[in-house]
Amino acid sequence: MSDIAKVREMSDKELADALLQAKQDLWSARFALSTRQLNDTSSIPQTRREIARILTVQRERETARAATGTGKGA
Repeated sequence: MSDIAKVREMSDKELADALLQAKQDLWSARFALSTRQLNDTSSIPQTRREIARILTVQRERETARAATGTGKGA
């Protein structure tokens, strides 16, 4: 899921699930790194970027809802 366009196609529920999974992946990669079991150290920054993409899309949707006055807060 490295493309922002793919992330934007996801529903809010899918984004929340993907964020949870990415955070779990990051935690396990950091744990594996600390125990010297991680062979591919590039997976940590890749996962961090994936989390950032998901959070960016979620924030874009929040601001769009706030601007139109729809959504949970209005």
